[in-house]
Amino acid sequence: MARLLIVHHTPSPSLHTMLGAVRDGAGADGLEDVEVVTAAALSCTAADALAADGYVLLTPANLGTMAGALKHFFDTIYYPCLEETQGRPFGVAVHGNSDVDGALRDIAKITTGLGWTQATDHVRVLDAPDAEARDACWNLGATVAATVLEG
Repeated sequence: MARLLIVHHTPSPSLHTMLGAVRDGAGADGLEDVEVVTAAALSCTAADALAADGYVLLTPANLGTMAGALKHFFDTIYYPCLEETQGRPFGVAVHGNSDVDGALRDIAKITTGLGWTQATDHVRVLDAPDAEARDACWNLGATVAATVLEG
């Protein structure tokens, strides 16, 4: 069975809403052969990342960058996963009050270094997630899960 790891830092109601939509999408009809594992960024380990076939990353944009919790995840898994996870698909959803560009830029530097493959467009949410943002998060989860299943 394929495994999708959703790594998240969700300190706000907006991020909880986005996480729920990503999980719902990843569990959509036709994706029953994908095991969806959800892990908080501060407790996710290299073993968790190595056991996954693909990733969805969910973070707030804090002061123009990704949350420290997601950076901690990357710091923890980078070298143990550097050779083993190259080419694995990933997707990203970022929430911010005014801007998410810096967070996406930082994530891109690290995922490029890891050699991960972007499976779909990043989801950028400003302010409270409306229906369009929730749909984008659902599609993110479904697309990355389908990509994992194909792999």
